[in-house]
Amino acid sequence: MKKLYNIVGTKLLVILIVGFGFILGPSITAQMSLTQDNIMSKKNVHLVENISPSVYDLLIIAPQKFVNALQPLIIHKNNVGIRTRLVTLDEVYHQMFWQGRDQQEKIKYFIKTAKEAWGITYVMLVGDFQTIPIRYVYNADNNTGWNEPCFISELYYADLYDKNGDFSSWDTSNNGIYGEWYGDTAKDPDIDLYPDVYVGRLACRNIAEVKDMVRKIIRYETTTYGQEWFHQIVVAGGDTYPASENPNWTAYEGEENTLHVLENMSGFEPTKLWTSDGTFTGPKDMIRAVRKGCGFFYLDGHANAFSWSTHPPNDAHTWINGLNTINMDLLRNKQMFPICVVGGCHNMEFDVTPQTIIKGLLEEGLRYFSIKAVPFGSFWKYTWIPECWGWKLTRMSSGGSIATIGCTGLGMTKEDKLSFSGAGDYLEPTFFHEYGVNGTTILGRVWGNTITDYLNHYPINWQTPAAKDSAIDAKTVQQWALLGDPSLKIGGYPPS
Repeated sequence: MKKLYNIVGTKLLVILIVGFGFILGPSITAQMSLTQDNIMSKKNVHLVENISPSVYDLLIIAPQKFVNALQPLIIHKNNVGIRTRLVTLDEVYHQMFWQGRDQQEKIKYFIKTAKEAWGITYVMLVGDFQTIPIRYVYNADNNTGWNEPCFISELYYADLYDKNGDFSSWDTSNNGIYGEWYGDTAKDPDIDLYPDVYVGRLACRNIAEVKDMVRKIIRYETTTYGQEWFHQIVVAGGDTYPASENPNWTAYEGEENTLHVLENMSGFEPTKLWTSDGTFTGPKDMIRAVRKGCGFFYLDGHANAFSWSTHPPNDAHTWINGLNTINMDLLRNKQMFPICVVGGCHNMEFDVTPQTIIKGLLEEGLRYFSIKAVPFGSFWKYTWIPECWGWKLTRMSSGGSIATIGCTGLGMTKEDKLSFSGAGDYLEPTFFHEYGVNGTTILGRVWGNTITDYLNHYPINWQTPAAKDSAIDAKTVQQWALLGDPSLKIGGYPPS
């Protein structure tokens, strides 16, 4: 009888495997079967790169409604040697039917499967937060006093493996709360955080925005090469933390960080917009500089989802305003699209929506009608606006950037750390070092290698209290998001 059970069980297992193969589809399943032995033997996540030969370079995940609008981009990418595969969200959820606790985890499992079966390097998510779901990470920074319990992390989709080469859920406590770091130690410890693929998002809300972004990317990659305007860089900053607030804040931090950036960008002609010398007095200075054309645009100061600004020297009560989601319409830099890196809070908080105002009123009641209450809660972070600063700048059809990188939550700086080093003050200049010194010219690789460099310099100690240095280091990379094409060739391709 035991032998009969074994025979029946074996047949059932074969039937299940064959049936599951039909669910997955031949393109992925066939290649997965060739790599399973290799996958099981991996002891180090960084060896996973060599699991299988590369079939595709770029994986695009998008809803069915965007498929036709994305076809010109797929053709273009294949023509320039970026082998591209588009998979719809419905296909992702169907093929990962048996894996993943929620939609986010199913998408992440699919990315892992595609990496192992197809050898993908880049992942482009096309859709806003309501279309392609986002993962919120609960790494609390309660020492700031701003009470931000969670924030968006796109790195979640890029960090596929733990240190043993197994799938990384970012929820080691298995309670449905991701990246949880409260109290004396992290509740979800030992997350690897190193990106295994390079992820960017086009946070498009409709087909028109998809078409605009497709046109921008194709035009950038086919016309930018050799153009004089590309070799310009615009930087902006001021006294981010005036010494009047803290005697240890002696430098003009924003201006200092712009200098660190420029040190890495030899061969680029700089335009410095500083509050200390009067070259930056308001948004008109920034608009005028970017209109002339630049390959890179770096800002370091204070921000929210709506605007960016900074202080003049030693004056914490005065604000020098820069771009916001209204006046950036005046940029009109035509087809001279820079890559923008922005230092500040919430510039990339792309889950904003006007519906938040209704939610806020319901939750907070008449408190919002008090002028004194405006800085609190959702109003303070401008989460009730139609779109965030970073996405508005990126998706503009007549100007703006070709891609924007910044913080989805409260931007952390060295002033937030006991060690008084690292955070955005290290991360952002490293991005320019990766491009300008190391010579990495694919945008997603620059983003990913910058995160890797940061983690190598500031390794995470998960056994330390929340809101202390290691938790801040983890948040620094977790919230650093790329809105744009991760396979973008910086500076474009030379004419064929």
